[in-house]
Amino acid sequence: MNGVRHAAAPAPVVWPGAPTPLGARFRTGPDGVAGTNFALWAGGAEAVRVCLFDEGGRETQVRLTELTHEIWHGFVPGVMPGQRYGYRVDGRWDPWTGARWNPAKLLLDPYARAVDGEFGLPPEVYGHVRDWPEQYVADTVRDERDSAPYVPKGVVVHDDDDWSDDRRPKTPWADSVLYELHVRGFTKLHPGIPEELRGTYAGLAHPAAIEHLTGLGVTAVELLPVHQFAHEDHLLRRGLVNYWGYNSIGYFAPHAGYAATGTTGQQVGEFKRMVRALHAAGIEVILDVVYNHTAEAGELGPTLSLKGVDNRGYYRLQADARRYADYTGCGNTLHVVQPQVLRLITDSLRYWVTEMGVDGFRFDLAAALARSMHDVDMLSPFLAVIAQDPVLHRVKLIAEPWDIGSGGYQVGAFPPLWTEWNDRYRDAVRDFWRQALPDVREMGYRLSGSSDLYAWGGRRPYASVNFVTAHDGLTLRDLVSYERKHNEANGEDNRDGTDDNRSWNCGAEGETRDERIRSLRRRQLRNLLTTLLLSTGVPMLVAGDELGRTQGGNNNAYCQDNSVGWLDWSLTAEPGWRALTDLTARLIALRHRHPVLHRRAFFSGRAHSDGLRDLAWFTPRGTEMTEADWYAPAATLGMYLSGRDIPGRDERGAPVVDDSFLAVLHAGGEPTGFVLPGAPWAQRYEVLVDTDREDQAEPPGTVHPAGARITVPGRCVLLLRVL
Repeated sequence: MNGVRHAAAPAPVVWPGAPTPLGARFRTGPDGVAGTNFALWAGGAEAVRVCLFDEGGRETQVRLTELTHEIWHGFVPGVMPGQRYGYRVDGRWDPWTGARWNPAKLLLDPYARAVDGEFGLPPEVYGHVRDWPEQYVADTVRDERDSAPYVPKGVVVHDDDDWSDDRRPKTPWADSVLYELHVRGFTKLHPGIPEELRGTYAGLAHPAAIEHLTGLGVTAVELLPVHQFAHEDHLLRRGLVNYWGYNSIGYFAPHAGYAATGTTGQQVGEFKRMVRALHAAGIEVILDVVYNHTAEAGELGPTLSLKGVDNRGYYRLQADARRYADYTGCGNTLHVVQPQVLRLITDSLRYWVTEMGVDGFRFDLAAALARSMHDVDMLSPFLAVIAQDPVLHRVKLIAEPWDIGSGGYQVGAFPPLWTEWNDRYRDAVRDFWRQALPDVREMGYRLSGSSDLYAWGGRRPYASVNFVTAHDGLTLRDLVSYERKHNEANGEDNRDGTDDNRSWNCGAEGETRDERIRSLRRRQLRNLLTTLLLSTGVPMLVAGDELGRTQGGNNNAYCQDNSVGWLDWSLTAEPGWRALTDLTARLIALRHRHPVLHRRAFFSGRAHSDGLRDLAWFTPRGTEMTEADWYAPAATLGMYLSGRDIPGRDERGAPVVDDSFLAVLHAGGEPTGFVLPGAPWAQRYEVLVDTDREDQAEPPGTVHPAGARITVPGRCVLLLRVL
């Protein structure tokens, strides 16, 4: 009504609250009053304000006046779950010393449990003037525009779930089979999942999705990043997004874009229900986590969270403190040596285990986390803290054991608590099947658990995560269909992605109607999958490889949130690809049934009085390999696995005894003869797997006498059981 003044809403009351736990935690305060405690570490800041947003986007600021050990804190009565909020942090603007405080920028709480809204990158979200005419000094000019209308907000979440009804599978490492998948890509086109659930946590929890996983027999899903992430400016400018999600900005929040139920806290419950559903099916949940860098990039990147909270406290800076130390190739590196950064990471890890129910983690560029001041150090604070943490040392820990910095390649060097992605396994298997190995020495090590890398400090064969493909690179089908990357759709002139694919197109680049080439490719896929699932160590499959999934030769589909990056479930209707899926499931079942195929200790190679060894290697002549044989050019290798010599005991203390097997791997293009070893190795052999056969639904069942000379087809794996 004209002439009537409306009184301004009174500023919220703020009580002292507590400095722990960090983040926004809903609880009951003094006198039974409900509210939220806010606590933020901001070491060099001069002032911190909590900014509360109503449904219309109106902002109310609450100044935190309490400061305890560099933590600003306060309890705000009446702030309930679902409240959207952020921080404004004031301090010096002095980029030359690494100080980049800017209260005009609304900051995401590093401990936010949920995030509401999309990350765009307009000029207002940069702490500096992005379009400053002299770009070489642009990062030193502070931008005073308010970023609040353009950035997502944290959401207060009430955590009251004790997980008492959940039963973790707790699959031993040696019995594990990992399956790397993308939540959105795995479910987006699945015809058995309701359309409104596709691409979400609820979609992965749907019985149709879980049925495929249990049908294969995998024991764990390794999820590409589900921490809240943002998209890079160069992708948004090209109309693309960061599909894989390796650009984290919220280490406690499940990525809101994968939620079907809502983004004001509902995503937390939806994620938990997904974990419960997978656990009920006997499947563990492992998260791919990116603690080595954040989405804030370098000095020319946006100010979204840590950069504005305390740039010097969270990031590694160069001697010229304007610049960031970059061991990740993403513009910045978290300074894990700093106590507050180490606390952020370990608090996040414990949260996902204790409150979100996950079973382990795969650490992206883990070598960057293991650096002390500069060099990679296996006694670094990060590794030391993990080793003694009562929660974290009990879960599965997988290192990607490299970064891009000097001395960053650390395959085989992580301490006994860890397993590692073994890229030497990947390279050897690829090279063997494309006949690029000079001899078979490397294959011998990789097939038998990579003892040359891991037989130290009490480590076991399951320290090696064996893989032929991963999300980063060609799919398995593309590995046998392309010799060159085809990344034009990424908009980087095909410069992105590795050129070292170690692939072979079998005679034609890309898809072809030549049935001879198509048949050869399918056989090569069977060879690669069979090799992987018979090798000692922990096998990792990539979602869709068992279906014959293709990315059209794109070996870096990180920005392809479309049919390139999604699984094409229509392949299951094609007999040729259905047969590949069936073979994968049969091999995994075989692996689960036979302890000799997933040993808990390395082979000794020592001979018993009767001449038998727990592991023996044979030439096509049927004789044990000599030193000279290992160094001679060869395309054929026989591996004998004795089920009589399995170290350890079962749960009742009885010796573990199994069948014995002979695997014959022949990478040559032409058939070859192979003499089956005679006494004392066997009397007869039964063929269980023959990758020359298109239909692998049933084993061949052929029985050969020991000493017989059999013909091994070109490019083939035979698995024979000793009778």
